Amino acid sequence: MAKETIEAVEMLLIQNDHRGMSRIRQALNPGYLGRAAELLRTKRGTAYIVTGFPVAGSFETDGPAGAMALYRLCERNHLRPTILSDPAVTHCLSPTYRTKELATGTTEHIRQSVQDLYQSAPPALLMSIERPGAAMDGKYYNMSGTDITSECAPAEPYFELAACPTIAIGDGGNELGMGKAIEALKGLDIHPAMSICDELLVADVSNWAAYAICALAYAQSGAIPDLGADIRNDLAFLVKSGAVDGVTGKPTATEDGFAEGAGNVLIDHIITLLYQECTL
Repeated sequence: MAKETIEAVEMLLIQNDHRGMSRIRQALNPGYLGRAAELLRTKRGTAYIVTGFPVAGSFETDGPAGAMALYRLCERNHLRPTILSDPAVTHCLSPTYRTKELATGTTEHIRQSVQDLYQSAPPALLMSIERPGAAMDGKYYNMSGTDITSECAPAEPYFELAACPTIAIGDGGNELGMGKAIEALKGLDIHPAMSICDELLVADVSNWAAYAICALAYAQSGAIPDLGADIRNDLAFLVKSGAVDGVTGKPTATEDGFAEGAGNVLIDHIITLLYQECTL
């Protein structure tokens, strides 16, 4: 896939720029979407996907839906994925997906739990999507600046102890891995996350970056899956299981306050762009 096409998709993912992600993209090495897709295509073994952002006593639709899409892509590419999250998310997904609750307790206990997990099933790839990341003071905050530390199991040790490539996806700057662009984040009115990763992907909605990775991977293989149907089904399933829109707090099949189906429209546009190049 041409570098220009991949970068065009990266720009589409931040075209609304309602949270300053265009500023963050300028601090990154362009082509991160393609590099992330290549890792998913070439790695073999165990993959872990960290997700789940607490909101309104539940969890966001943004994050788990993207994790579900990445999970299916991993399986298609001969990776063995497991979704790591809080009990509400793992309980929702465990009937269909391999899941494991994030470790809790003291810092020492969490680190030992992660070491034990990695010793028993070493990761070939570690990803996070829309998972809170600790700020400089060690606390976790949402986009309005509310302290949500009591609702967040620290996921940083999973990145710190991973001897494999790491990918993080975020849309606001307070998510795990966003510290890779920390200087650019200082210009936003948020409590920026400090943790880092190898490849950082930004989007108006985190799910949309995951969908774009899938679209790119499928396009490169010549497949034409119905991603739109998967997106609609996944969001409906999550809402039925208790998820809410992260901005409105309402149990609707929407993402971060955007209109229902906004992600589908964007991904259709991206798929058209990708397949146009594939047929040239």
